Amino acid sequence: MMDSVTMENFRCFRERQTVPLAPLTLLVGENSTGKTSFLAMLHVLAQLQNSLTNPDFKEPPYDLGSFYEIAYDSGGEGPQTEEFTIGLEQHDRRISRPRQTGSYCDMFTFRKNNFTPELFRHTRSVGDVVVDEEVDKDERYRATLRNDVGSWSVDGPARPHGRTQFGQYRFLLDLSRTSLRHRDDSDGVSRPIPVDGGPDWDDKYAEQFLRITRDWLFSRVRSRRTFASAPVRSNPRRTYDPARLDPDPQGDYMPMYVADLFSQREGAWQTLKQRLENFGQEAGLFDELSIRQLGTHGGDPFQIQVRQADGDKGHTMRNLADVGYGVSQVLPVITELLRPNHADQFLLQQPEVHLHPSAQAALGTLFCQAAATRRQLIVETHSDHLIDRVRMDVRDGKTDLGVEDVRILYFERSGLEVKIHELWWDEHGNIENAPQGYRRFFMEEVERSIWPPS
Repeated sequence: MMDSVTMENFRCFRERQTVPLAPLTLLVGENSTGKTSFLAMLHVLAQLQNSLTNPDFKEPPYDLGSFYEIAYDSGGEGPQTEEFTIGLEQHDRRISRPRQTGSYCDMFTFRKNNFTPELFRHTRSVGDVVVDEEVDKDERYRATLRNDVGSWSVDGPARPHGRTQFGQYRFLLDLSRTSLRHRDDSDGVSRPIPVDGGPDWDDKYAEQFLRITRDWLFSRVRSRRTFASAPVRSNPRRTYDPARLDPDPQGDYMPMYVADLFSQREGAWQTLKQRLENFGQEAGLFDELSIRQLGTHGGDPFQIQVRQADGDKGHTMRNLADVGYGVSQVLPVITELLRPNHADQFLLQQPEVHLHPSAQAALGTLFCQAAATRRQLIVETHSDHLIDRVRMDVRDGKTDLGVEDVRILYFERSGLEVKIHELWWDEHGNIENAPQGYRRFFMEEVERSIWPPS
C-alpha cells in the first residue's frame, strides 16, 4: 500500500508536493484541476514498482502525451522544464531484517529523450541506507551508497548488458568481495571503517554488512496488481462472443470473466453472483444476475441477464442491453472489487457515472468495505452522495475503517498550478483542515439549501 506520493514539475504540479494516501482516498475538486493526472501518476508508479525501467506514460486508461505535455509548462513565463520527478513511500509488513525500518522510498526523475520521458535518476531509501543512481548524458552510470557508517561510489558504462541497470546495484556485489575503506574528508586519508566504536572493520564483517545491505535494497514489495478504470465503460451488448479474459479499463473483459466462472467454476460463480446481487439490491439496481448460454459448448455466444430491483421476484429476466445504462457502467467496477483474486490497488475515475444518487451512496459503502480488507482505493469523484455515505459509514462504525483510514484530497487551482490539500473527518463526521476554497463552495451550497435567502 502506498503511504504517500511525491511529484515535482509533473503536469500542473510545479512545486514539490508530498501527499499522503490512505486505504480509501477520495479525490475532489473542480474540472481540470489535475485529478486524472494524479491517478495517471499513480499508475506509472505502479509500473515502476514492478520494473525499474522506463514506464509507459500512455498505458490505458491514461495518455499523458510526450515529455513536454507531462513536464510542467509555465506558459511562456519561464524557462522550459528540463526534468520532472515522481516518487512514493511504501510500508512492507514482511520486512524484519536487522536495522530495517519496514518502509522504503523510491524517487524517479525523468528527462527528455526524443520527446519521450526517460528515467535517468533513481534514489531508493531503505531505513538508514540510501542509494542514488544516475545515468548522465554521456551514458555513464554512477551510483552512491550512503548509510550511518560511510559512503561508497562507483561508475561505469550505463548498459553493460544492453540496458540500464537501475535497481540492480551491481556495485554492491563488487564491494562485498573487497576490503572496504572510506575517505575521511577532513584529511583525505583512506582508513578502515569503524563500527559501533569498536576496532577496525575487517573484511569478513564488511562482506556480511554489505550482503545484508544488498538484501535490503534488492528487497521488493511483492508484485501488486493495480486495476485502473476508465470514466466511461464499455457499451452493453445483447449477445457476447467469448473473448480474452485480460482486465481492461473499459470493462470489455467483464462479460467473458463472469461467463467463464459460470461454466468452469460453479462455486466461485455462486459466491460472486451473491455478492453482486447483494450490491444490486442495496443500490436499487437489480435483484438477480444470470448468464444465458446460447449453445452447449464453452465457445458459444452468451447473454447477461438481470432482474430489475422492483421487489417482484416473478418479474421477467431482461437482457443487460435493455436495462438502465448505469447497470452496465457499474458492473465492471463492482465485479473487479468483489471477484476472487482481486487487485490490491484500485484507481477509479468517476465510478458513479450514470448512477442514481441512491446507487452512488451504495458505492460509498462498498468502497468502505473493500478498503477495510487491506485494499487501497483511490477514487476520483464528483458525487456528494458517495462522499457523504463514506463519511457516515466511518462515523457510525459500519466497517472496521476508522477516520485515520480515509482521506480527502482537494485539488485547488491557482493560475497554471495546482495545490493539493489533505482533508479528513473527525469522529463526529465533521470536515477538518478544509481550505477557504473548499469551504466557499461546499459550505455555501449547504447553507443555502438550509437557509434560503430572504
